[in-house]
Amino acid sequence: MFEAEFWVAIAFLLFIGVLGYFGAHKRLVNSIDDRRERIKAELAEARRLKSEAEALLASYRRKQQEAEREAQTIVASAKSEAERLADEAEAKIEEFVLRRTKMAETKIAQAEAQAVADVRSAASEVAVAAAEAILTRSVKGKVADDLLAKGIADLKAKLN
Repeated sequence: MFEAEFWVAIAFLLFIGVLGYFGAHKRLVNSIDDRRERIKAELAEARRLKSEAEALLASYRRKQQEAEREAQTIVASAKSEAERLADEAEAKIEEFVLRRTKMAETKIAQAEAQAVADVRSAASEVAVAAAEAILTRSVKGKVADDLLAKGIADLKAKLN
């Protein structure tokens, strides 16, 4: 009488009716709505996390650029400080050399003055001795002795 397809169709309709009676379609729709809301919330959370990550990345990039600028400033400062110290050291060395040169020149001048004084002293002693010898040969007596003593004293005073 009725074919198998007919009975399958009737069973299917009865199954759908039972599902409808127990509210399976509402549960299915609610389940789909709940899942849709969860997915929406997860997407919103993902967008929020993405924007936070982008902001954090931008912040770290700014900090990195600031650190690089600060490092460049430090390097430039160190270079200028090193150049300044080198210039100061060079100036101190030049000053030291000039001082040493002046000290050497002063010592040389003192040695020359001492040598000139020694030569004058020796020359005056020789001149006095020569004058004494000449005068003792040419002048005789008490007058000669007084004259000789006075002349020697004057000569010594003048030469020294």
